[in-house]
Amino acid sequence: MASSAQIELWQAGRVASHASLSTAANGIHYSTWGETRLSEPDLERLIGAVPASMAPALERRAYFFVPLAIVDTGEILIAPGYTVELGDRAVCHRNASFGTTEAVFLSTRLVEDRFGLAFEFFINVAHNFVEAAGVPASFSDLIWSQAEAQTRGETSQDAWESRRRAQDTRLTGNSSQKKVDEQARNQYAEAAFSDALAIYMLSLALDFDYHDLREREYPLLAAPALAERLRHVANLFPANAAYEFQVLYRRKG
Repeated sequence: MASSAQIELWQAGRVASHASLSTAANGIHYSTWGETRLSEPDLERLIGAVPASMAPALERRAYFFVPLAIVDTGEILIAPGYTVELGDRAVCHRNASFGTTEAVFLSTRLVEDRFGLAFEFFINVAHNFVEAAGVPASFSDLIWSQAEAQTRGETSQDAWESRRRAQDTRLTGNSSQKKVDEQARNQYAEAAFSDALAIYMLSLALDFDYHDLREREYPLLAAPALAERLRHVANLFPANAAYEFQVLYRRKG
């Protein structure tokens, strides 16, 4: 195994200029560089899971799958291979701009399974999409109706916290009328929509147990409520050919 001293770190811009950029059938721009240990079939499966109808909003984005992305005094460096020392310094992903291209460097060697890398990729795609295209009003209405019905849990820490702030209403002046925090409500919609998009794409790429997404800091959204969100997203962005969306409930006993 090579030591960290033997591995030359490349500037992100140098990697972007040397890596061969491809465009998938669905319009997503991507590339690999270095010893990613990511097989071509697995990569194609991930890239192809992004619905083609989302691609126009991602036209300026390019996704680079690299072994490790490292931030050193504000500079983004890319390691062509892996060592434990470099892995300790790496981050899951990092964004950079090169002219008209918005690059996203994803560290493939920081995760040990397809599930982890897939979700990291899809949550980046989802946030990039929301940044460019915003949140559909129909989805915002859906999640707010769920929040008002006090549906249990949420899909991420960001969604949980912004929902709590949005519903933490306050009195307006001397009136007894309560006012919703609209800024927090908008942040909630963006977080929840990004989460739903990512989970939807993840479900297209591979089979997984919903509870694998559970984190300690907040209760996971009730499964029927998530299914309702995912079906809504699937209607907005139909799956590409060779991909199928299903929600399966496990029977108890």
